[in-house]
Amino acid sequence: MRILLLNLSPDSASEVSTALAGQGYEIASETKLDVEQIELMAPELLITEATPSDLSCCGIITQIKSREQTKSIRVLMVVRGGALERARALDLGADDVISAPFESLEFAAKVRTQFRDRQPELELRSKLKQAEKNEQLAEIAVETLSGGAVTRKRMWVLPALFVLCVVAVVAALVTSLTYHRSRTDTLQLKAEVARLGRGVIQQGDLLRRAEDERHALDTQGKTDSAKREALLAQSEELKKKMVGGGSDDGELRKQLIDTQGRLNRLESEGKFAETIVKSYGSSVCLLHVVVEFLDRGTGNSILIAVDSLGKPILDGKGNVQLDVSGNGPHLQLDVFGTGFLVRKDGRLLTNHHVAEPWWGNDELKELTDHGAVAYALSYTAYFPGGEKGISAKVDKISTQADVATLRLDGGLPARSTLLDLDDRSDASVPGDAVVLIGYPTGIEGILARAGPEAAKEITGNNTEVRQIVSQLAAQKLIRPTTTQGHIGDVLQDKIVYDAATTSGGSGGPLFNRNGKVIGVNFAILNGFGGSNLAVPAKYAKELLK
Repeated sequence: MRILLLNLSPDSASEVSTALAGQGYEIASETKLDVEQIELMAPELLITEATPSDLSCCGIITQIKSREQTKSIRVLMVVRGGALERARALDLGADDVISAPFESLEFAAKVRTQFRDRQPELELRSKLKQAEKNEQLAEIAVETLSGGAVTRKRMWVLPALFVLCVVAVVAALVTSLTYHRSRTDTLQLKAEVARLGRGVIQQGDLLRRAEDERHALDTQGKTDSAKREALLAQSEELKKKMVGGGSDDGELRKQLIDTQGRLNRLESEGKFAETIVKSYGSSVCLLHVVVEFLDRGTGNSILIAVDSLGKPILDGKGNVQLDVSGNGPHLQLDVFGTGFLVRKDGRLLTNHHVAEPWWGNDELKELTDHGAVAYALSYTAYFPGGEKGISAKVDKISTQADVATLRLDGGLPARSTLLDLDDRSDASVPGDAVVLIGYPTGIEGILARAGPEAAKEITGNNTEVRQIVSQLAAQKLIRPTTTQGHIGDVLQDKIVYDAATTSGGSGGPLFNRNGKVIGVNFAILNGFGGSNLAVPAKYAKELLK
C-alpha cells in the first residue's frame, strides 16, 4: 500500500506521519512533482495540501484524474479552512478532503477508506480490459472464419486461439490452486487472530486470572514478611546464646552483627521504596493500547464475523470467526504496559514494544506473515487518582533500544511530578538496591488488589476491556505496584536486576537509591537469578533531546 505525500507543510507532514505510523504503509514524501513523475512513482494514494488561496490552481489533481495511466490514484487533500475550502477541493477532483489540524484517528480512518474504495474500481478496470481483449479476439476470429484474402493473411489466428484456450484453462487451474492456498492462509490467519483477541472478556475468565494474581501477591507478601521475621528470630536467638556465654562468643557476635546488618538493610530499603512510591508513584501510568488489524490485500479492517442476531460466530474450539466484510465489530487486541512522565509538555517514556505491540512479537509476526497489518488505534494513559484516562499519541521511537516516547493530549495530569533520568556511569552500580514501579499483569493485578467483591462487581456490569478500565479509573483503583531488588550487572545496553515484574510492567521506571530513574524495564529472563532487564537511561535521554 504505497502512499505519496506531496507538497505538505512541515506541520501537516508531521501530523500525517504520526497518524499513519506503524500501519504498514510504504510512504514517500516529495515536493513539486509533475504528473509524469507521479506516474513513475506509482502511488496508490496521493496526500497533498493546499491553502484557500491556491485551491483554484491545483491543476495537478485534474491532470491525475484525466489521464488513463493515473486516474486510479486516489487523492486525499488537506486544506487550511472550513466547509467552503473542502467543497472546492472536492470540486477539483479530490476523492476526499480533511481540514487541518485534524485528529489522527479520523485521518487514519480516511486513508483506510480510500484503499477500500479503490479496490472495487481496480477490479472493474481489470474486467473491462479483459472484456476489450476478448472482443478483439472475437472480431478477429469471425473475420478469419469468413474467408477471403484477409483470411489467408490471418490463418495463424486459429492455432493462436487454440493456444489461448489452453492458456485460459491452465490459468483457471492456477487461479483455483492459488485461491485454495490463499483461503487456507486466511483461515489460519483467522484462527491465530482469534486466539489473540481480547476485545471482549468473559467475566469468569477475568476473575480467575485476577484470583491467581491475588494469590501471587499474597505469596510475595508472605515471603517478604517471613524473611523479616526469620532475621528477627535469628537475631534474638544469637542474643540469647551470647547471654549464656561460651568460648565462641566472638563468632556469635560476628553473626549477630551480620544478621542485624541484613535486617537494617531490609528495613532501610523498604523505607526508601516507600519514599519513592510516595514521591513519584502518581506519575507512573497504566497504558492501554488498542491494536487493530487490516487485511493487506484489500486494505479492509479485519472484523469479527456475526450471525443475523449480531452474535459472534464461533468455531468448534470456541474461537471467534473473522472476516474482512460484513457488519461485525472490528477485531481488537488490548495491550497493557507502563509509562512515566518526564517532560512538562506531557511526554511519557515507555518501551518500543508497548508503543508498537507488534514490534518484535513472534505471535503477531505469524499474523503479519499471513497478510495482516497491525496498527495502534488508540493510546490511553491512566494515572493514579485520576477518574478518567488521557489520550496520547506516539512521539518518537528509538532505533537503538526498546524505548519510545508518547505525548499526552491536553498537558499534565493533576498532582504529577516529573521523573529525573540519571545516565551517569556511577548511577548504576552492581549490588546497589533498586525499586521498580509499574503495572505487572495489567488489569488482572489491579482487580486482584481491589478485592474479590469489587472485582466481581466491576466485571459483572462490563464485558469490554475499555469499560472495565474506565470503571477502575472512576473508582480510583488504578495504582501501580512496587518491587525491590538489586542490580546484578551493568552492561553497555542493559541493566540486569532482580526486582520482580511480569507482562504489563514493561516501560516501568527503575529507580536507584537516590530516587533517579536509571533505566526503563523491558524484558524478563525466566529461570535466571537476575531475572529482569532495563534499557539504560542514556537511550531514553537521546529521545528527549
